[in-house]
Amino acid sequence: MAELPLARDFPPADEAAWKALVEEALKGAPVSALTSRSYDGIAINPLYPRAEDAQVIARRAAGTPWAVMQRLDLPDADAANAQILEDLNNGASGAVLVFGGAVGDYGYALPHGEAEIARALEGVHLDWGIDLTLDFGPPSREAARIVVDRVKALGLAPGGVKLRFGFDPLGALAVHGALPKPWSDIAPVVAGMIGDLASQGFTGPYAVADARPVHAAGGSEAQELAFALANAVTYLRVLEAGGIALDEARRFIFFRLPADQDQFLTVAKFRALRKLWARVEDASGLAPEPAFVTAETAWRMMTKRDPHGNIVRGTIAALAAAVGGADAIAVLPFSAALGVPDAFARRVARNTQTILIEEANIHRVADPAAGSGAIEALTDALCAGAWTLFQAIEHEGGSANALESGLIQKGVAKVRAARQANVARRKESLVGTSDFPALAEDSVAVLATLESSSRPKASGNGVEPLPRTRLAEPFERLRDASDAYLAEHGARPKVFLACLGSPSDFNAQASFAKSLFESGGIEAVDGSGDKLMKDFNNSGAKLACLCSSDKVYASEATSTAKALIQAGAKGVYLAGKPTDQAALMQAGISTFLPQGCDTLAILEAAYEQI
Repeated sequence: MAELPLARDFPPADEAAWKALVEEALKGAPVSALTSRSYDGIAINPLYPRAEDAQVIARRAAGTPWAVMQRLDLPDADAANAQILEDLNNGASGAVLVFGGAVGDYGYALPHGEAEIARALEGVHLDWGIDLTLDFGPPSREAARIVVDRVKALGLAPGGVKLRFGFDPLGALAVHGALPKPWSDIAPVVAGMIGDLASQGFTGPYAVADARPVHAAGGSEAQELAFALANAVTYLRVLEAGGIALDEARRFIFFRLPADQDQFLTVAKFRALRKLWARVEDASGLAPEPAFVTAETAWRMMTKRDPHGNIVRGTIAALAAAVGGADAIAVLPFSAALGVPDAFARRVARNTQTILIEEANIHRVADPAAGSGAIEALTDALCAGAWTLFQAIEHEGGSANALESGLIQKGVAKVRAARQANVARRKESLVGTSDFPALAEDSVAVLATLESSSRPKASGNGVEPLPRTRLAEPFERLRDASDAYLAEHGARPKVFLACLGSPSDFNAQASFAKSLFESGGIEAVDGSGDKLMKDFNNSGAKLACLCSSDKVYASEATSTAKALIQAGAKGVYLAGKPTDQAALMQAGISTFLPQGCDTLAILEAAYEQI
């Protein structure tokens, strides 16, 4: 087919011409104003040239799809059995068996008794190439032995079963703050168990270096990578000390990274992990081989409000993990933060990946991000940042010592505080929760509601556990307060948007104010023109917010604010940041709402006035 001449109909473009147009659009501001920074301090520029010398990063072969994994975390064994058979018969490659106390235990998990596990796996042909990954913690550590006994009871050859065991005592230490025994006592036991499984013919991998604890605690991409890399190196040393050669030991370890809605950083993170592990292999005197890297869409980005928005976030995250080269991906069902997801939510999670494979054909290209100037720059920057943090952990004596000293927790806490501040100011947006909320949203069915997904704080060895957080939680608490107010009073708390001037004057600020107040469950009702005061009196609102342009504010804001206060408004806000704020405050305006204001603090204060 002949090349379409569309591009030849336009003059050639260059960076200088692009910058000139951008500066014109920015009204004189420099192009550097468009540069942002990640939580690792990495500069993210608006434009990158092509990376001419880029190399494809070794991972799964082009044309080979990743494994579509479904979480099996139903507390009822019969329901779990029905669900895994449904998943396997409709496109899933395998299942992640999530047991109590695991890193991936989000408040509901598969029971780990022998009879329950046997029932959950009944009818599952483990010798048919089905992928099984075990996600267990100290309370459910017997699950691995029970699954092994199940394989033997069925008369299956261990080498013919695809089973990733998921031993991760360091991840358990990070999330629980304690282990059944000191790490120095556990390490040789883990090495012995892995060696025994290998001698029985199981092929592994056995130990997982899991970055989810850091991500769920609010950490940065480089911190996730450093934590996973340090844990993997620790497990490598433990296995070598247990008599397993390094060349074999490295194949006994796999990785698990969370994928979130920050698409480009997620792609770069998965690519960076492979480069970092190759560097460790090279330093160990080994020729690098592609590690097995699994992904799970992030708990941190899940929301209870407008949960269908999680479908979009999950799709973006799964796409990013696939482009980044994940070998297996699990997508959290969109209702996971509400409680035990039902069959529909699990089907959507499964089909998200099926569409990416069968329709988008993401797997057809080996390392599709290779050569992208932006992704290559982010990958290299993450490698540099993560390696520095990894060296700090090593200097502390390894992951266990770094957790016991608090080095890892302190670094993550600093990033978490910065992230939470940006969420409060809606600089880090959660569509449907902090931005563009829907107060009249429909309820979503779950099999059982989730009372709390926080981990109990362990004690005994003084290790501070990494907290598990969701970014939406502060806004959800305000929405819960709105629901309680509605149940008590028959209506939600309200704010009256006093729209001054013409629609061209007030539309932008009214939309901004509506989104701000309703993110906290305060219903926005508006009025304008000659009927403005009548509309306020009929609204039942106790708060009011002026919405317009600076020009209109100069002539109408003072008189309108005084009239609203006289009519009974307990608090008057103004959307924007006009220059003459002193005079406006004298008129009774208590709070100004510019872009980037502390929305959470403003909403919490509003509830005190209501």
